[in-house]
Amino acid sequence: MAQQRKDPLVQFQYAVEIQGKVTGYFTECSGLGSEHEVIEHKVVDKSGKEMIMKIPGRLKWENIVLKRGITDNMDIWEWRKLVEDGKVDEARANGSIVMMDQHLNPVARWNFERGWPVKVTGPSMKSDSNEIGIEELTIAHEGLWRVRP
Repeated sequence: MAQQRKDPLVQFQYAVEIQGKVTGYFTECSGLGSEHEVIEHKVVDKSGKEMIMKIPGRLKWENIVLKRGITDNMDIWEWRKLVEDGKVDEARANGSIVMMDQHLNPVARWNFERGWPVKVTGPSMKSDSNEIGIEELTIAHEGLWRVRP
């Protein structure tokens, strides 16, 4: 029986859902990944040859970076203000990044745990520019998993 071919997903738009802190659409997302530090362990085999074993070390999660056109919505700035005021535990929230297709149907989802806003930046201002102002949100978290939408 022949398998049905599936095309790769086309990136279009991202929805973000963060436990009552932030919801909305973003046009750019990066940092959906993890890596292990590599521990190099030098050993000598039976013949006296020196080798380097590479062993998985600590697990690290990348920070999630989201970008969107600036609007009058203040949600990411209010969320960041909690951290600025020292209320990090109150700011921590679980959330999801949902990739949408051209028809705004969810096609992929990444859930994260205990996220908090590390950084928020507003647009670069330039009076002779004809570009949309972009605001950026960087989220640190303690775990990320890809799940079915």
